[in-house]
Amino acid sequence: MSDCLVRLDNVSFSYSPDRPVLEGCGLQLAAGERVGLIGPTGSGKTTLLALIVGLVRPGSGQVEVLGKVRTREADFQQIRGPVGLLFQDADDQLFCPTVAEDVAFGPLNLGVPRMEVRHVVAEILESLGLAGYEERITYKLSGGEKRLVALATVLAMRPEVLLLDEPTSGLDEPSADRVRAILAGLPQAMLVVSHDRPFLRGLASRCLTLSGGRLLPADLSETG
Repeated sequence: MSDCLVRLDNVSFSYSPDRPVLEGCGLQLAAGERVGLIGPTGSGKTTLLALIVGLVRPGSGQVEVLGKVRTREADFQQIRGPVGLLFQDADDQLFCPTVAEDVAFGPLNLGVPRMEVRHVVAEILESLGLAGYEERITYKLSGGEKRLVALATVLAMRPEVLLLDEPTSGLDEPSADRVRAILAGLPQAMLVVSHDRPFLRGLASRCLTLSGGRLLPADLSETG
């Protein structure tokens, strides 16, 4: 696929010899695709996302991102702006004193002019229903508010690919609906881990399940 942005080829991974997580996984994520990923708790969904951005490395197989096989840390550093990862725990993503500083951190590090960054911060916060939050103290936010700010930090980088780990975790229904509508309107390719099947039905173009270390097609029309 000429437009394939992420490709996993026969990837296996284990945390220890007696704890295999992924076994011969294959995945292709094309430009514009929105792929849902479901599976039992502990099946390796978060590990799969971490492999794509090089936070962990496969025991075997190849990880290809944005047209290049990635093996070394330097290879993965090149794609950690173009590939945005939303962590499962927002506290792992937020480390600046205020909301505006957190959202601005990535673009400023890329050398985006400060005035442009201010516009980006205001635009993204407004789109997520967080207008006026710029000077709020991050650690004092509710869990749902932190989740939305963490998503804002990812979107501020204008990535080509979004890897989203439980993007609606901790959100009430209106906030989850807002996030789904925002994501559905974005052009980026997405791999979205979620236990929220209705959310994925309204967003994903196809769905996979991770079970027994392997990726298989999934039917979101199933109940549960």
